[in-house]
Amino acid sequence: MLKPHIWQDLPFGELLQAEIEAKLAPWWPRIFGYHLLKAGALSSQLNSLHCNIARHFSVYDGADASIQADPHHLPVQQSAIDAVLSCFLLEFESDPYQILREFDRVLISSGYIFIVGFNPISPAFIGKILPKYQTQLPWNGQFFMPSRVKDWLGLLGYQVLADERLMYHSLLGQSGVNMPYQANKPQQTPWWQKSIANWLPSTGSVYLIVARKMTTPLTPIKDKSKLKAPNWSTAPTAGRTGLTHTQRIKKPLLKPTKY
Repeated sequence: MLKPHIWQDLPFGELLQAEIEAKLAPWWPRIFGYHLLKAGALSSQLNSLHCNIARHFSVYDGADASIQADPHHLPVQQSAIDAVLSCFLLEFESDPYQILREFDRVLISSGYIFIVGFNPISPAFIGKILPKYQTQLPWNGQFFMPSRVKDWLGLLGYQVLADERLMYHSLLGQSGVNMPYQANKPQQTPWWQKSIANWLPSTGSVYLIVARKMTTPLTPIKDKSKLKAPNWSTAPTAGRTGLTHTQRIKKPLLKPTKY
């Protein structure tokens, strides 16, 4: 499958990169640890200098990667990574759920995972319908619903902290050609994109999901419905024996004596 190796491979790639970095910027000061793993070529090119984690590693099948490996089988020790960043990786891999399981394996307890992907319920999905764009990036990949990705994370025991949208754009018209982008110059957003962002905020072309790995308690909690009822025994007597109803009837009644 055709995969993006640099941001210029995607339409409006530099603008996409700037928008994603702006969304990730508030999260970097909130995470701590020793190792940040950037999965995929595009993830490795994102700016994460403001992250409190000092050691940043990239893993993909390119020559510039810190670790050259298949993301389906990460050569990383179990529970060794504090945070994982995955940007437009699941869309172009054969088994995205296996990649998430690998992320879960290498993440520590309470570790963070950042997943960036294309939203199928967005203007960008128009390229999946038009035959002209179906074989081009990014429409040749699979667009997963954000709710489906959150279900996968829920099965792995993650708590979703944020589900955000950005880039209300169809990305059409510049496939393979990058729009000139100036970081210091503010970009003018068309009125129709502002209208979509205000009225349909969940239809952004790109989603960002932030989740945290939950810690499993060491002592399992037993189900109350399966607890056995206590076997109560009759309390022992204190040496007194009472008369039965029949014994009380047969016993002769004493008449009062007159003096």
